[in-house]
Amino acid sequence: MNPTRLFLWHEQIIILLNATIHLRLFYVLIGLCLAINISAQPSSYFRVIGYFAGPTNLVDSFETDKLTHIIFCFGHLKGNRLHIGSAQDSATIKKMVLRKETNPKLKVLLSLGGWSGCKTCSDVFNSSSGRKEFAQSVKELTTYFKSDGIDLDWEYPGIKGFPGHTFREEDRTNFTALVKELRKVNGNEFEISFAAGGFTDYIEKSIAWKEVTKYVDFINVMTYDLVHGYSVTSGHHTPLYSTDQQTESTDHAVHLLLAAGVPAEQIVIGAAIYGRFFKIEEGSPVDLYKPCKFSHGFSYKHATDSLSTANGFVQYWDEKAEAPYAINKERRLLASYDNKQSIALKTKYAIDYNLGGIMFWQLIDDKFRNGLLETIIDNK
Repeated sequence: MNPTRLFLWHEQIIILLNATIHLRLFYVLIGLCLAINISAQPSSYFRVIGYFAGPTNLVDSFETDKLTHIIFCFGHLKGNRLHIGSAQDSATIKKMVLRKETNPKLKVLLSLGGWSGCKTCSDVFNSSSGRKEFAQSVKELTTYFKSDGIDLDWEYPGIKGFPGHTFREEDRTNFTALVKELRKVNGNEFEISFAAGGFTDYIEKSIAWKEVTKYVDFINVMTYDLVHGYSVTSGHHTPLYSTDQQTESTDHAVHLLLAAGVPAEQIVIGAAIYGRFFKIEEGSPVDLYKPCKFSHGFSYKHATDSLSTANGFVQYWDEKAEAPYAINKERRLLASYDNKQSIALKTKYAIDYNLGGIMFWQLIDDKFRNGLLETIIDNK
C-alpha cells in the first residue's frame, strides 16, 4: 500500500476513534444530567389509598374511581398461610377487582392482620419456612383474585401491641426477611406495603428502615390513634403538628422517618375518617390533655349529628396542632377527629413534602358523596 495513503488512512481511524470517544462521553454526560434532573423532581404519582372493611354491597357505593389503591381488610393467618375467612370476604375482593373496569389504574391489595388480627405473626415469621409458605400463599391468592399486592398490618413487630399477642426482639429482622421473601416470590410488579405505627416507639424499634425500604413500594403510616383506646390522658388522636403538651403527630412521624433514611416518596400519611370520644375524669376541666378514659368512636358520616350543638357540643380548632376537637361539658366528653379543614391541610402537607400520598381508615366511615375522600381529591 502507498505509504502516504496508509498514513492518511491511519489518521482517519484516529479521528473516528476520538470522535466516537467524545460522542460516548457526551451521551454519558447527558445521561447524568437527566438522572440528576429526574431525581430532583418530586414524584408525580400521588397515592390516594382507602382501606375497606365493610360489606360487599357497599363497595360500589363509594367513589372508588378517585382512589389509586383500595385495601381489603382483613385476611389472617391460618397456619403459615394467608387466609381469606369467608365466601363473603371473597365476594368483596372480587367486587373490588371489578372496579378496575371503570378505573383501570386502581390497585387492589389484600391485607394481613389488623389491630387484633396478628396473634401468631411473631411465631410464624420467626422461621424461614413460615415466611416462605406465607409468601407462596400470597402469590396463590393474588393469582386467584387477580389482585395487585399485599399490605402487612402487623401491630406490632418487636414491641407490645394487642394485649396478649406475642412479640420478640427478633421481629425486627424477621420483618425484613419477610418483605424480602415476598418480593422474591411475587416479583417486581407486585406491590408490597405495610401499615406502620405513627408513634415514636414503633418508628425507633419495630422496623429496620433502610433494609425494608429496598423491598416495599410504600409505607402506610398510621398517623391516627396517637391518643387511643388505652390512653389515660386526652389529646388529639390524629393531629398534623405536635403541641407543647403532645409530641406525637403526623409531622413528628414524618421527620423521624426521613431521619431514619426512608425515601419521602415511600411515605404515605394517614387520615382518620372517624373520631374518638374521651370521658374526662371528674375534678378535671373538660379539655385536651386531661385525665380520661376512652369512651367510644364515631364515623365522619355521622359527625354532623354526633358533634352538633343540639347534642351539647362546642367545636374548636387548635391552631398549633392544625386539628379540630369538640367538647361537651355536661357529659364530660372530648371528641378528637379529622374534618374537611384538617384533611385538606394533611393533603397539602403530603404534597409540599413530596410524600408518596395519603391514606385513610376507612371508606365505610365516609359519606357516599361530598365526604372526606372528595376533600382529598379536591386538594391534591
